[in-house]
Amino acid sequence: MTMSTAPAEVIALAEARAQARADKDFGRSDELRDAIAEAGWLVKDSADGYALTEKPPFEVLATIAALAEQSPRVAAPLCTIGVVIDGWPDDLRTCFDALITHAPQDVVVIGLDLGNVEGAGLVLHEYALTHPSRFIELHCAQTLQQCGWSAAVTALLQVSSSRVHVIMDLSSVIEGDAITPLVTAIDGAVVGAGWKGANVDIDDAWRSVIDAGPGEVDVLLGYFAALDREAALATPPHPKAKFYRNADLEWSLALRAAGGSLVVPTTELPVRQDRHRGYHDSDPAYRDKESRKTYDRILQAYRGRDEILHR
Repeated sequence: MTMSTAPAEVIALAEARAQARADKDFGRSDELRDAIAEAGWLVKDSADGYALTEKPPFEVLATIAALAEQSPRVAAPLCTIGVVIDGWPDDLRTCFDALITHAPQDVVVIGLDLGNVEGAGLVLHEYALTHPSRFIELHCAQTLQQCGWSAAVTALLQVSSSRVHVIMDLSSVIEGDAITPLVTAIDGAVVGAGWKGANVDIDDAWRSVIDAGPGEVDVLLGYFAALDREAALATPPHPKAKFYRNADLEWSLALRAAGGSLVVPTTELPVRQDRHRGYHDSDPAYRDKESRKTYDRILQAYRGRDEILHR
């Protein structure tokens, strides 16, 4: 068991709770858990017993499903930006500092911290305190792997009430106003505009995509893209898409099948991509397994439906 630097009285409560659980006195166990929380600590059960961690200075919802039910709706004149945070606090600072410098003032960033990994939730809290008009903080106890990419992105869409909602990965760092051109492109039939896009390789029997330049595209990559929020909610990412890779392609094709168009603006956007942790630093076995599952769904649902492509 891990007791961190908890005071003796909190450790005593945790030990009593462990005994109550061993005795299957779950009512008493819940009472002791609440007492530990009132003392400013959280207890988490593990195979070795339990771990005590200091209670963070923000509300943490137990599940991703609770976010849409309990969080206030967030509106911004130009757009909201939803950022899923699953660790990498230094990357968060780099991304958010760039948004402070370059994003228009009428943009609100909604940060969704999953699991406070490496203290990233505390960094998000810091930005929400120092820039309350620009950053909204949401915290969930579940990690990204536990809740899944689709659920996290959909929750951010549900919290927003702006006309346009931008999805953004921490690896995307703006170096100028890269947001306004994307938002401006969302108009009528155009339901998505992104920094990078690709086209399905029909000659490869839909087994791959080819990088595309400016103009209409078959799919948008999820590093940095603006979406018509109502269209995105009507056709959300597939609920089984737990990992981001290929999930952005699947979502794009679903939006196109629903009648929407996707574009990459003709103006070169001032964006750079730093190390993409979601891919390079994820568990390779998990990454490859979930990516294959998603692409298998793409082939089953869309292969041969050339009419939904833009050409």
